[in-house]
Amino acid sequence: MTESTIRPGRVLVTGGASGLGAAVVDAVLKAGGTPVVLDRDIRNVSAAKAFEVDVSDRVAVTEAVRQAAETLDGLDAVVTAAGIDRCGKLEDVAAEEWERVIGVNLMGTVSVVRAALPYLKESRGRVVTIASTLGKRALPEATAYCASKFGVVGFSHSLAAETGGEIGVTTMIPGGMKTRFFDDRAEQYKPQDDSRLNDPGNVAQAILFVLSQPTGCEVREMLICHEEEGSWP
Repeated sequence: MTESTIRPGRVLVTGGASGLGAAVVDAVLKAGGTPVVLDRDIRNVSAAKAFEVDVSDRVAVTEAVRQAAETLDGLDAVVTAAGIDRCGKLEDVAAEEWERVIGVNLMGTVSVVRAALPYLKESRGRVVTIASTLGKRALPEATAYCASKFGVVGFSHSLAAETGGEIGVTTMIPGGMKTRFFDDRAEQYKPQDDSRLNDPGNVAQAILFVLSQPTGCEVREMLICHEEEGSWP
């Protein structure tokens, strides 16, 4: 690939203040692109323009995406890395908490993409949605997370079919990563061996590969994980 094909351009990253999102921001910067962050806590974001917003708030997200796009004079890509989890049996997870997982992971993804569509169609840009290996395989005591990520997979596939030739849509399916995602879980739901967790920087590089594809070529789905990933296949 030539240098011109690997520049990711203007990339909006949700959840860009930490974890995978922060790794994507760093990778975009190093590749010569311009990231902009949407996150509910932007106090630690210094390398990119950032907007504080809860992605489950559709009205606020619509305005934040507009402001972000205007700041960059358009968008070339969106990466929806914001995500949360609430583990436990269905009857043990409060309904409000269960629904919040859907609100952030699925509805937040939809709201961001919906708001960004006009800008992406103008630039013939790309959407990279972040699903999970648990969007392919269900586990017990993960009904909210599995429902949200199965939903992201279905939404992304349908969007790709709907917008073919206008924008690119890729469903990224990462396995477990070494981030703070597991910090607020009860001990029994935390990984007992983090040696099998992938470096989020590896996933970020895979996302850059997706964004580097030439016009007319799309990576529709990519599953990336540690070589000893336990949640796949």
